[in-house]
Amino acid sequence: MEFTFVDRGDNNFAFEHKQGDDVIAEISWVQKGEVMSMNHTFVSDTLRGQGVAKQLLDRAAEYARAEGYKMEAVCSYVVSAFKRGTYDDVKA
Repeated sequence: MEFTFVDRGDNNFAFEHKQGDDVIAEISWVQKGEVMSMNHTFVSDTLRGQGVAKQLLDRAAEYARAEGYKMEAVCSYVVSAFKRGTYDDVKA
């Protein structure tokens, strides 16, 4: 699944996947200097159970690594995923 990087202004960014005009999957954050404050993950009911939330977080983590950023877990999905240790290298 392809995710598009979106600059929403005021230091708000996201990776999203659209179906037509509708966003059906996204992970968003507020950029605070070198830290991505991960504040929202959404996956449409039509995509649930397919690992899309993990794919979104993986894409955001790839972006963080490439840019030299750290990630702060705020939304419940990211908090839970960070507890598993897979993203220790990008945790703020």
